[in-house]
Amino acid sequence: MVSTTHAAPSGRIRETAVLFLALIVVAGVASAQDITVQDGSTAPVRISAAEIAAMPHQSATVENHGRKITYGGVPLRLLLEKGGITLGESIHGKRLASYLLVQAADGYRVVFALPELDPGFTDRVILLADRADGHPLNSKAGPYQVVVPGEKRMARSARQVTTLKILTAP
Repeated sequence: MVSTTHAAPSGRIRETAVLFLALIVVAGVASAQDITVQDGSTAPVRISAAEIAAMPHQSATVENHGRKITYGGVPLRLLLEKGGITLGESIHGKRLASYLLVQAADGYRVVFALPELDPGFTDRVILLADRADGHPLNSKAGPYQVVVPGEKRMARSARQVTTLKILTAP
């Protein structure tokens, strides 16, 4: 015969476990919306979703598999600057061998030379998009996706971006 005195504690344990798992999921979602910016060996800077939402946004229309999509987002250079990385006049000499490594949640990585992000070198604005056709990015692409206007292939349009890291070629 099964005792009913054990039902209440196991029910409480189950409720506690469910609550604990829910908190883990919520914490994971919240941290997944932060972007980490790092310059070489300096301490990483975390930029929150709220900070990103408050930054100036631009739009870019690109073609993806024969379909035109208008993305909205923050220029990557502004995120780098918020993370303490200087562009502009600092990009000369040895700094021209520096590059941005974009890392995604699934391990996908892409590279951009620093001059590709600097308005002193190019008019193209590479975005960290958070919207597509006026809607938040879906879970497959978002919360953030790199968008590179003018490229023939979307191969460097990393989805689920988590980290922006400046490195220097040897």
